[in-house]
Amino acid sequence: MKKLIRIAALLFLLGSLGHYVRQGLGQRTDEGMEFLAWVGPQMVAPIIALTVVPVVFAFTGDSVMTALSGRNSAAFRDGLVGVGTVTATRPTGASHNGQPELRIDLMVEGADGARFASCARAVVPMTDLALLKPGTMLPVRYLPGRTDRVELDRSGDFGKAQGAMNEAMIRQGVTTRESLEIAERGVVAQAVVRTLEVLGEIRDGNPKVLVGLAVTRPDGSTFTTEVAKFLPPRAVGQVQVGRVVNVHYLPQNESALVLALQANG
Repeated sequence: MKKLIRIAALLFLLGSLGHYVRQGLGQRTDEGMEFLAWVGPQMVAPIIALTVVPVVFAFTGDSVMTALSGRNSAAFRDGLVGVGTVTATRPTGASHNGQPELRIDLMVEGADGARFASCARAVVPMTDLALLKPGTMLPVRYLPGRTDRVELDRSGDFGKAQGAMNEAMIRQGVTTRESLEIAERGVVAQAVVRTLEVLGEIRDGNPKVLVGLAVTRPDGSTFTTEVAKFLPPRAVGQVQVGRVVNVHYLPQNESALVLALQANG
């Protein structure tokens, strides 16, 4: 559909310019007044075409089409889901309804664990610009064998997107399958960070920390425990001493506890 609209716009432009040139060359005017042959109603169609064509190409761009439809473009709609980590952003100069289009540079980890640098274009609301800082993790759609371009996932399939994020974090050593099971089945509670110790071990750029917690059970009683975890540098600020964090734990084994931190905190 996008190609048909663009082709129709180009044909309209070429047809109107051809008609204008034919009219200008075909009219006879008095000597010295040849310019009058190019002035008249025949100018209307080329002026309209020169105005419409850029608008058509702008509004049929993938990022604008996805912003209008709220869905991925047809090429990426059935693409694989991966996880992209933002490395940089910059405006393209285009906008839609006052919202800028950004080029988002990403390091993408595919469903098979392969990693590649790519980029996406997206119309981003002004209120969300600050969220796209380097290090932010986003679900993306990509095509096997094509690494130059991806699209932010707009499928609304949060389960699939979360699954891709979980698999990526398991491969990075940030979490384990056991921890994910505890997060799914465990009791939700809040805890206060009592101590924080950096253990000196790093995995894929993520330092290992030992977090001491005072956990409040749903009945108001408390218990203390410690959790050793590899954390992305951007998440270390969430476990500073005195911070309140969400946790999941198993009532039958309270030492089986996981932190519920914001992925892009």
